[in-house]
Amino acid sequence: MADSAAHILILDDDSDVACAAQLLLRRRYGRVATLHEPAGLAALLAAGVPDVVLLDLNFTPGRIDGAEGLAVLDLLRAQARPPAVIALTAYADVPLAVEALKRGAGDFITKPWDNARLVAAVDQALARRAARQPADGATAALMGESAAMRELKTMIASVGPTEANVMILGENGVGKELVARALHLASRRAAGTFLAVDMGALPESTFESELFGHRKGSFTDARADRAGRFQAARGGSLFLDEIGNMPLAAQAKLLTALERREVTPIGADRPEAIDVRIVSATNLDEVRLFDAAVFRPDLLFRLNTIVIRVPPLRERRDDIAGLLRHYLDAYERQYQRPARALGAAALARLQRHAWPGNVRALRHACERAVILGRDADYGVDDFGLAGAAPAAGAAPAPARAAEAGEDFSLGALERDAIAAALAQAKGNISHTAKMLGVSRAALYRKLGKHGI
Repeated sequence: MADSAAHILILDDDSDVACAAQLLLRRRYGRVATLHEPAGLAALLAAGVPDVVLLDLNFTPGRIDGAEGLAVLDLLRAQARPPAVIALTAYADVPLAVEALKRGAGDFITKPWDNARLVAAVDQALARRAARQPADGATAALMGESAAMRELKTMIASVGPTEANVMILGENGVGKELVARALHLASRRAAGTFLAVDMGALPESTFESELFGHRKGSFTDARADRAGRFQAARGGSLFLDEIGNMPLAAQAKLLTALERREVTPIGADRPEAIDVRIVSATNLDEVRLFDAAVFRPDLLFRLNTIVIRVPPLRERRDDIAGLLRHYLDAYERQYQRPARALGAAALARLQRHAWPGNVRALRHACERAVILGRDADYGVDDFGLAGAAPAAGAAPAPARAAEAGEDFSLGALERDAIAAALAQAKGNISHTAKMLGVSRAALYRKLGKHGI
């Protein structure tokens, strides 16, 4: 569950450890900073409180009591809106990590860590922090007043207070997780945990451990008991994102848990009852979703009691102007750039654009415009849309001679090819990757590289 707007801080006196974590996390999150001693923390907090802090518990060589790290934890928890804190500790310091949990840390990671475990911990920390964020109504984060968005918000208000399982359908970038969070906030479980899990990113070999938990000694690296996502979200909502990418064998295990309303941690003697509301999401089109070779019909029956379809941006063009202004304002503040107007011609072009990456692509385009724009007003070129696919239904442009200054670099051609494939696949990442002959992971890297 990558979040390009998230701010992560790694506070560790070992520069190699901090660098390794930074290299891993900056592939997924917008800003990943490092700090090697607590002395610089006050100045950093004055500039803005991070969303998540990865906190080492000892900084002075030879000290193992964790007093320094716990003091930093107290400082972080005293902030007006405190960050989520993940303690970093060696295996021998697990009792100290438990003390950090009692003092307000949300999780701990042992060093050396498993990369997937660290990313999952950060994702969970972001989800917990977002769930605590106050909002003016459950749907406050869903921007837009078009007819399609009003209908969506009405649906959330009706479905949210129920216990029905909900499946959210929509292209990549439309905001399926925001809809899931809105459902949680509108539910009777709003005071509980909202926990998001990227099902497509869970390795099949660790699927049961991640979802159902395990007992110490149940396999080679099981050094302690660990709760799974079902147990961690008890009393709240469990958001299963990208559920259409699950292997069929994993689908069968999930189905069993949902049917029995219980899970058995690996190595446990008896099952544990689960108390979560399931909200799932997929970018699969409904033809493929109902293909038994792709998705089990009996699992689909369990998940789609209510189906919510999130409209793509091209179907709510009335919202584009407001979204542009919102993200331009936000990035102007973030990068301390002067406020600039969006010219009428540029706005008209942006409203006609197909936006194959939906709101996510619009947000990236606004960030690019704020960073690279130099004129008094924002122009179309600032948003990096040259050569992008035309709006849906538009006639293809006729062949023409090359114009002076036109970019024929390999990078520009690659970006254009990706944008065109995304438009043809209606934003479906899996289909786009197949069309381009690359893996999903490679495509995500290229999307980030080109700001699509």
